[in-house]
This record gives sequence, C-alpha cells and structure tokens, in this order.
Amino acid sequence: MATAFSSDGEAALRRELRPAAAPRGDLDGFYEVGRAAAFVRGGGFRKVALQFPDELLADAAAVAARMEAETGAEVYVLGDTTYGSCCVDEVAAEHACAEAVLHYGPACLSPCRKLPVLHVFGKQPLDIGRCAEAFRELYPDRQSRVVVLSDVVYAHAMGELEQQLCPEYPHIIFSRVVYGDPPDPALPGEERQFGRQFLVEAPEGLQDCAMFYVGTEGLTLTNFMLTWNRCSFSSFDPTTNCGRRETLNVNRALMRRLYLVERARDAQVVGILVGTLGVAGYLDVLQHLRELLRRAGKRSYTLAVGKPNPAKLANFLEVDVFVLVACAQNSLLDSSDFYRPVVTPYELELACNPAREWTGNYLTDFRDLLPGACAHVELPPAIPAAEAVPDVSLITGEMRATHLCDSRASQLPPSTTLACRDQTSALAEISPAASFLESRSWRGLEQQLGQTPVSKAVQGRRGIAIAYEDEGREQS
Repeated sequence: MATAFSSDGEAALRRELRPAAAPRGDLDGFYEVGRAAAFVRGGGFRKVALQFPDELLADAAAVAARMEAETGAEVYVLGDTTYGSCCVDEVAAEHACAEAVLHYGPACLSPCRKLPVLHVFGKQPLDIGRCAEAFRELYPDRQSRVVVLSDVVYAHAMGELEQQLCPEYPHIIFSRVVYGDPPDPALPGEERQFGRQFLVEAPEGLQDCAMFYVGTEGLTLTNFMLTWNRCSFSSFDPTTNCGRRETLNVNRALMRRLYLVERARDAQVVGILVGTLGVAGYLDVLQHLRELLRRAGKRSYTLAVGKPNPAKLANFLEVDVFVLVACAQNSLLDSSDFYRPVVTPYELELACNPAREWTGNYLTDFRDLLPGACAHVELPPAIPAAEAVPDVSLITGEMRATHLCDSRASQLPPSTTLACRDQTSALAEISPAASFLESRSWRGLEQQLGQTPVSKAVQGRRGIAIAYEDEGREQS
C-alpha cells in the first residue's frame, strides 16, 4: 500500500491535470493569518518559509501574498517535501535561508532541531452536533470512561464538543494538542504521545478506558490503535458524518510486526534508512542503531534515499532487512510490496537487544529508545560465544547467534579488513557486499576481453525514444 511518504510516483504520472482550484474565501479564518503574522513579527523574522501539503497548494500563492502584506517579510513557498508532508522540512527551508517555518495542514508534531516553527493545522469543518450524537450512540452508558482524541485539523472544535458531552459523561477525558516536549515532568497517569496530552485517573490506568477518535481513517489512527492496543477504539469520520467501532484486528497487525522482528533477528546485513532530517534526535538514534548492530555482530549501511519505495530499495540486494528512522506517523511502513522487509527502530531493538522483552506496549517514536527516555533499555554485558544460549530461527529453522559482542572487540582497526585470500599471499578486502556479488550467478555486463570481434563504429538510431526516424522500417 503506497502512501505519500512511500510512493514510486506512478500516481503522480497518471494524475489527470485539471485547472487549479480557486482559493478559499475565508483565508484569514482557515489559515489563521493573524496568529501567523503575529508569530513572524514577534520573532523579527525577515525570511519565512511556508510549507503546504499537496491538498492545500491551491491556496499557497494567496496566503503567501497575505503574509507578505501583513509582515513585510520575504516569503517562500515549499511546494514539495524531502520526506513526509507531516514533518517540518527544515532542509528545504534552509535552502531558502529561511529563519522560521510556517507549517500548514496535518502534522505529526515531532519536535524540530533548528528552526522556529508555527503549526497552522487549518480549521476543517466538523458537525459537532452529529459528532456528539454518534458518541452517545456508541457509548450509551453515561459512566463510560472514554478518552477523546482527534486529528489536528479538527482540534479547533474539541472545546465545543467538550462543552456538550462533559455534563452527560462525568468520566470523559479530552486530549490536548501540544507541540514539542513540555518542560515539566509528566504527572502520574499522564500520557504524552504523538503531540497529545491527557490525564487518566482510572484505577487501572489507560486500559480501563475506551478511545474515541475524531478524524478520517489513516496512519494517525493506526498508530493510536497499535500504541494503545489494550483499549477498544471507536471513531467518527467528519467527511461522512458516520461513527463506527473500529474493526482493525490489532492482534493480527502485531503478529505481522513480530514476524518482522524474527526477520531482523535472522538478518546479517541491515540498511538504516534515513527518513527524516528535521526531527530532533535523529542523529542520536542513528548512532544508537549503529552501536546496537555492531554489538549484535551485524553489518550496517546508512542510506539516504529520500522517500523510500520498492524500486529504490531493490537496488540493495545484499541488505537483508531495512530499519526506517522516521517520525512516529511514518515509521509504520507497509513493506508487503518491498523486496526486503522494513522494520522500525523499536522492532530492531526487540531483535538485537536481549534485555528488551515484548511487554505488549508498542513504540513508534524512536526518541523513546534513547538514553534517558522513558523506554530506554541498556544493552547487557557481552557473553562469550561458548557460554551463549543457542537459539533457533522460527523462520528458517537454522541455528543463529543472539549474544552480544564486546563493544571494544567489535571496533576492529582498519588494517584487519585485509586478510590472506589464498596460499599465494594475495590480499582481499572482506566485504559483505563483495561476498554477495561473488555468490550471484549474473553480475551485470561482462567485458569478455579478447572474445568479442572488433568492428567499425556504425551510425545508430536517430530521434527520440517515442519516435525514432527509422521506426517501423528494418534497420539496414
């Protein structure tokens, strides 16, 4: 299943070109021009980048002109993103030497590294009366403990919905949308994930609560359901004004993810895919994954390929499994169409860190794995290979090593990459990629020196590929 983050571009090539849609009538209200202009003036920014997703690009020129008139700043429009449109594209903004970014539309709310950011989600319409009615139908018991979550584009309407439902449901909890990491430590029972913050006072914690999501079906809802997999979910789709109980088989989805963990345990060569350059902490998690793979005795390669798709990753045949470092919303990449599986940093830790065990809690934010975070687990000390407990792969049935190597012994000096290849004392460099190429039956075009007859150069075909000049005629 292709998404905006992982696409081979076929949809863009087949898309029918139509006249651009007219800009919205109420630009000031929908895009909160007043609040955005106050942010630019308050920060004294002279160059500002406006980042729009594809569905809002029709309004980009009008919003940019309005912002220039209100602030006097030089405005640039980012019409394409390096990775997912939910993330702030600091790379493209730095190309324009922007001092701040105004991010419009849906967002994953991942904290950024460098530039000041203001999120303007856009006030998408929501029928609050119909939403409240659907909630009452799904939860007829007025004593139900329910946490209300919403997509960020409907966050503006949650206050009015709360006023309608709180008098009837004393145990209802509404989440708040927050950006960045709050400075104060979390209170007991407080949840802070995916840019949402809410306090649960139930005796058994969050597992005593149900979840009600306001928004359309997508990656945001899937992440919520996998992360809080012990809670039952219902949703209300504002585009259809229909409420329903979610029927996603969470257990089946988790079984699929645990199968990928087994594939990661069997892997010998791992490709680390850089899926973000703007989320804070991505460099730390890259170093963390490299050290983890080094201790686990696996070879790793760091790859920056932009938006991953099956065609790009199929070029790295020697890689057994890929691990995607991206924001929490784009980490769960459906790799069923890929030649090799793509796992998350948490799944790679489950595969390579013997001290980390599956507890039922699924993590999609890679920052939770770093030292000092809530879910960090230290690597255990190295165990000699003779004392290691043998392990059998559940996929291949073969024996595999699961013990960790000594961190000092795993850092070999560069000179040891050369070893004697045969009795003639010829030297060869040890490389998994070269070994893989050696094992392939077809290695590309062969030179066949001395076997190809020499011939004079002849004139080739002329024209363009769609219509050569000699098309349809037998070439002389």
